[in-house]
Amino acid sequence: MILTIPTTQAMESLGGTLASIAKAGDVIILTGELGAGKTTFARGFGHGLAVETPVSSPTFVVAREHPSRTPHTPPLVHIDAYRLGSAAEFEELDIDVPGSIVLAEWAAPYASVLSDTWLELEFQRPMGGAEDFEEDQPRSVTLTPRGTPGTLFARTQEAIGASYVSLD
Repeated sequence: MILTIPTTQAMESLGGTLASIAKAGDVIILTGELGAGKTTFARGFGHGLAVETPVSSPTFVVAREHPSRTPHTPPLVHIDAYRLGSAAEFEELDIDVPGSIVLAEWAAPYASVLSDTWLELEFQRPMGGAEDFEEDQPRSVTLTPRGTPGTLFARTQEAIGASYVSLD
């Protein structure tokens, strides 16, 4: 499934939409170049889960847990695996996947350490033209289920189909 996301606000809204269907044990892997929209999506996802602390780029902290203000909602674990060099380093993070919702940036090579099922979102920004990453330009997001077939992708398709985000 490929989505065209026209603005930063729409990217945050997409994050909120996916947060609304997320459950403990869900793993979502975010890939894409710098400035493609991964952290903007994560910020919207965190807002959708009503986390206690703002979601920002975890570049200098490999993994950050964000508890939810909503009772009985699992915490969001936001990971930036950019600086990790191996699956062993990734495994040492000791993430409580069954008790959390995991968003992991730059973690595609290590996703199977977290779960046998995940949803990968590949973010793409326009190439050429404006080099300003902050400029509000359309992005594309490709959603691909990985690993053992599960219900996360089916829940995602249903939620996206009910939203205003355009499908390509």
